[in-house]
Amino acid sequence: MTKKQDFFTIMGGKVRILCGPYNPTSDAVWLAAFVDGAPKTVLDVGTGTGAVALCIMARIPGTSMTAIDISPEMLAAAEKNFELNNKQANFINADILSWRTNKTFDLVVTNPPYFKGTPATHNAHHNANLGLWTRRCIARTRPNGTFITIVDAAECATVISEMSAHCGDIKILPLYSNKNTAERVLLSCRVGRAPHTTIFSGISMNCNEILRDGLGIKDIIGTPTQG
Repeated sequence: MTKKQDFFTIMGGKVRILCGPYNPTSDAVWLAAFVDGAPKTVLDVGTGTGAVALCIMARIPGTSMTAIDISPEMLAAAEKNFELNNKQANFINADILSWRTNKTFDLVVTNPPYFKGTPATHNAHHNANLGLWTRRCIARTRPNGTFITIVDAAECATVISEMSAHCGDIKILPLYSNKNTAERVLLSCRVGRAPHTTIFSGISMNCNEILRDGLGIKDIIGTPTQG
């Protein structure tokens, strides 16, 4: 039996994540909140502990989830978290940068690897190229499907460049902490759509309606992030 002190709860208790060396951050909740509609098939790239995938499944019941990660240890942790939440997924131990498959998904989502302060022994993508990572994710997104990611504000230009080259209907949502500049940025695009970019005014990273209540972005700003 798992005791309460053995796991974290996020989204107001809708998702439980076992305590470990990599504990969940608000990024997982924000990524799930940026999903609109009800994609039937979802690929979580670099799933880690599975927090992003579980948050999406908590918001969108019935989703068929595939979770890929290069690290067997992280996949093992994700499998335990899925078991804790009574959820199922197709877990794939592979490198998204070299994964050989023709399969595409309605939604591809990723919280790219952190490079600052992360021991290389625990992060095989410690020196990964964010542009290439983005391209590989877009390649796994079906026509008219959606790709969503979250990155540091300083890195968003790299992602936007790749999205502009391969997709349309780009949406940009800055996330603010207590500073006057954005700390993180949510980005989405759709494959095969006309070139068009929407920049939202931004939301506080401490928004309880998102973090605690599990609402979607459109519930807060009133504009869908994907049609």
